[in-house]
Amino acid sequence: MTDARLRYGRASLALSFFAQGVAFAVLVTRIPALQNQYGISDSVLPVFLAAVPILAGVGSVVAEALAKRVGAAAVLRWSQPVVLLALIGVGLGREMWQVAVALGVFGLSVGLLDASMNMLGVSLQRAYGRSIMLGFHAAYSLGGIAGASLAWVGAHWHLSLLSTYLPAVCLLLPAALIGSRWYVDAKGADAKEEGRGGAEGAGRKAAAAGFSFKLLMPLCLVMTFAYIGDSTVSNWSAKYLQDVLGSSEALATVPYNVYMVTTLIGRTVGDFGVRRFGAVAVVRAGAVVAALGFAVVAAAPGAWVGMLGFTLLGFGLCVIVPQTFAAAGRMFPGASDVAVARLNIFNYVGFLIGSPLVGALGDAWSYRGAMLVPMAMVLVTLVYARSFAPEGDRYGGGHERPRTVDVG
Repeated sequence: MTDARLRYGRASLALSFFAQGVAFAVLVTRIPALQNQYGISDSVLPVFLAAVPILAGVGSVVAEALAKRVGAAAVLRWSQPVVLLALIGVGLGREMWQVAVALGVFGLSVGLLDASMNMLGVSLQRAYGRSIMLGFHAAYSLGGIAGASLAWVGAHWHLSLLSTYLPAVCLLLPAALIGSRWYVDAKGADAKEEGRGGAEGAGRKAAAAGFSFKLLMPLCLVMTFAYIGDSTVSNWSAKYLQDVLGSSEALATVPYNVYMVTTLIGRTVGDFGVRRFGAVAVVRAGAVVAALGFAVVAAAPGAWVGMLGFTLLGFGLCVIVPQTFAAAGRMFPGASDVAVARLNIFNYVGFLIGSPLVGALGDAWSYRGAMLVPMAMVLVTLVYARSFAPEGDRYGGGHERPRTVDVG
């Protein structure tokens, strides 16, 4: 496999992550407008919000089966346009059943998309022989910032949902379709390399045959807890700053934006940290920083100290999810698609649990106390940190394996 092909594959996959970040952010940040357009009450809204990640989990299971038949690249190539077109469906409708169908399609296709994107990311990282996974998720964060900014413009100028979504889809859909020509699933080349490696190739085949969900479970727990932390920030940061710390309504919108920016920065430089110090050290540091962020938020005497806590959360949580996908790929090198698809389900489990958990604890106890629960969950990552570096196949920290190819 040529160096140029891998570089093109890396760039096209980063574009896919970016497009997905835009699509998801522009949808979730205009939920009030969606309620107004379809007359969705506050009591019914949680049903819609829960249905999307549940269907996404189903989509992730389907992605595993499809990847075995047609490959992860083909799954990604056709699921991304469906996600983008589902946005148009959300913007076009007026009846409740129409938005239900559009969001259902969006949820299923998002599960296919998330799983296949990370499958390709894991296979490309193996081909590179060094950490590049955080860079893909940095592109997703950049897309999230772009999508949230577009949604702000739509809300500020009182644009309809369709007027907000249409420019993004018109730009991203052709770009994604063109970029999909260069998707690279490097597992085939990796398998050939291992087959030429004699005993090493046999070891990889044994690893594939020995795939075990039990062995994957520690990473599933880490993924769930990381997304509980992430959903806590996205769903409760504004309310916490305004209701608990007494900030203005305008200032209460800032923490999530700061969180997204620090997530982007952390992921942009994170691969260099993994290469220098190893995945275990980076994940441990991220868990400690994230836990410190929750502690600062819980104890904050005022809004600006609370802002500091949410800033720390961005720097801490940002490294955990990409490295969890990468660790699954290293743990089962011959069955990475299966491992990634099943691990991806727990992304949505964490998203489903996080927001209602913090809300229930806040109502029954206090919102300050509620922040200590995701703090404790994030610290569980320290217990399972060794799962991020299976012996003999680590990237970074003096343990970088020989590269399959030499690429930039």
